Amino acid sequence: MIVLGVDVGGTFTDLILADLDQQKLTIHKTTSTPSNPAIGVVTGLKAICAKAAIAVSDIDSLFHGTTVGTNAMLENDGAVTGMITNDGFRDVLHIGRHQRPQHYSIMQDLPWQNRPLIRRRHRLTVTGRLDAAGQELTPLDEEGLRRAAKALVENGVEAVLVGFLFSYVNPAHERRAAEILREEMPDVFVTTSSDVAPQFREFERFTTGAMSAFIGPRVRSYITQLQRELSDQGLKGELHVMTSSGGVATPKMIAEKPASTLLSGLVAGVRGGAWVGSHIGANRLITLDIGGTSADIGIVLDGRLTEADARSASIAGFPVLLPMIDIHTIGAGGGSIAYVDRGGAFRVGPESAGADPGPAAYGKGGDKPTVTDANLVLGRLAPKNFLGGDMTLDADAARQVISRLAAELGRTPEETAEGALTVLNSNMANAIRSRTVQKGIDPRDFTLSGFGGAGPLHAAEVAGMLGVRRVLIPPHPGITSALGLLTADLEYHALRTAFAVKGAVDHPRLSGLFEDMESELNGIFDSDGVPAAKRRMLREGDLRYVGQGYELKIDFPDGPLDDAALQQVWQDFHDRHRAEYGHAFEASPIEIVTVKVRGLGEVDKLGTPPLAQDGGSTEPVGHGDCVFRVEDALQTFETPYYDRASLTTGQEMSGPAILLQTDSTTVVPPGWRFAVDKYANVLMTHEET
Repeated sequence: MIVLGVDVGGTFTDLILADLDQQKLTIHKTTSTPSNPAIGVVTGLKAICAKAAIAVSDIDSLFHGTTVGTNAMLENDGAVTGMITNDGFRDVLHIGRHQRPQHYSIMQDLPWQNRPLIRRRHRLTVTGRLDAAGQELTPLDEEGLRRAAKALVENGVEAVLVGFLFSYVNPAHERRAAEILREEMPDVFVTTSSDVAPQFREFERFTTGAMSAFIGPRVRSYITQLQRELSDQGLKGELHVMTSSGGVATPKMIAEKPASTLLSGLVAGVRGGAWVGSHIGANRLITLDIGGTSADIGIVLDGRLTEADARSASIAGFPVLLPMIDIHTIGAGGGSIAYVDRGGAFRVGPESAGADPGPAAYGKGGDKPTVTDANLVLGRLAPKNFLGGDMTLDADAARQVISRLAAELGRTPEETAEGALTVLNSNMANAIRSRTVQKGIDPRDFTLSGFGGAGPLHAAEVAGMLGVRRVLIPPHPGITSALGLLTADLEYHALRTAFAVKGAVDHPRLSGLFEDMESELNGIFDSDGVPAAKRRMLREGDLRYVGQGYELKIDFPDGPLDDAALQQVWQDFHDRHRAEYGHAFEASPIEIVTVKVRGLGEVDKLGTPPLAQDGGSTEPVGHGDCVFRVEDALQTFETPYYDRASLTTGQEMSGPAILLQTDSTTVVPPGWRFAVDKYANVLMTHEET
């Protein structure tokens, strides 16, 4: 069994080929092609097959992480989108809610007002109304709907969202409207809010549906083209695409629900970090994925990837009602630009030099000081051994741009470069605190896993700022996201709105909702050809105390739900509320708001990491002068450079040290020790512990 993971990033497309029978991995990186990502995928596919000496047709499954939908949202560059909604509710998408992302700011950016996904002139209304119980009050005006469709076509609309009140209870009007729209505008992408997010809260449901329509044509076109290109290359294996919830889905499901890919590429990295950590017993993990422009932070708590809730789930500032892993992204990466702002403060990022022209060290004409330039000035990058020797860095150009900034600050180039790294690392440490300390989680109990092209450069110093005493660097940090793709199962979700209060629960109805959802997901797995023995159904529910505005997710047991079965659910909710907020109201009534089923379909994937090939060496391949801050003073150390692949496994060594490999560089600062374990991970521990 041969499987391939392909993760498309902004600069590079990363590939990892795994022969599951032989426990053999082959990795490759190729330049991404943003104008048409499929070209980069196919280029990398051919190259890695040649490297592994196999034919494309030998690949049994291809797992893919994409940022097509993510980029469309971040760049506000999606389809011209229209909406059909109830009379009188045309402006729900604009009004939003009374709450604001920044409670005390009167100048904040509200994206749904300042850069709406659907412009007001493309939001049309029709007569038709259901009540809160889903009963029809006013029939749907089908002729008015056909007139609205014609008007949208005349205005050049490429996608349409149908969003009606109370469709989460009864989707009949939305479904009929979608049928008519597809008849009237066959070339337009049509979706409904009940298909995308069948939950109460009109603003969030409509916004999530608007995202699906906004990115739908682009995602569907890309997946269709990618399938065609792969088929032309001889791929006979199945294509699976990573979703925001951490599982994978078939192209058919992605075409129907494109919004499920909004965090596709980012989630793969967290999955990869969690998978690596699970095999060394690191079940409480902070993942730090640093690339050229951004740093993505995820939390693995007791072996589970933490999920975003209704209070925090958002993309480009828009609230999202979809199952998604909680990932926090900040503008911090190798290309982040260091500068002095108008107030005289020293800042790093979020503006980035990107890949072209990139840092000055790349020799492509970049003339602004970046984090990569700072690392080079401090000796933490080997100029002639960047990307495994495939690229030589321009140390003189890097020093020149850092020196200009140093003159502005009245500092030496080394002080300026180290200051830039300190500012960047502090930004990342503060972002991690927002996901741990501010939620009552002590990061000192965690292992920090650094990956991505720049993660291993900064992981130890960020960990030191947080008091984290253990750092994990995966074997191939630069392609950890691609690795994560090979660890996922098929995953689909179904949900129903329940609104059942403790003491007045209709047990047969509640059990019936779960059984109905399980039947729905089994139908999908049937069409995917997943054997019954390889399916799992996990029951969940969103609960709250009566009168609260937001819910907490709680696991539900299998089988019939009677008073005895629900007793544990109520207690689990009290315990979760106490853990989340520091208190619980044991005497207060609890309300089940939404019930959910997560369906998992097992696919062939990586089981355990391949064992390391012992290089048998503790000898450096060179030395360099590296600058580190020790006890509040900069010190220069003659630092050994090691070829990571040739190091002896199990041999603990002291920093400072620089570990070189093709896809990244690992920095071991003074005061840290490191060793290569049996799975070829680098484990760093602070010497004070």
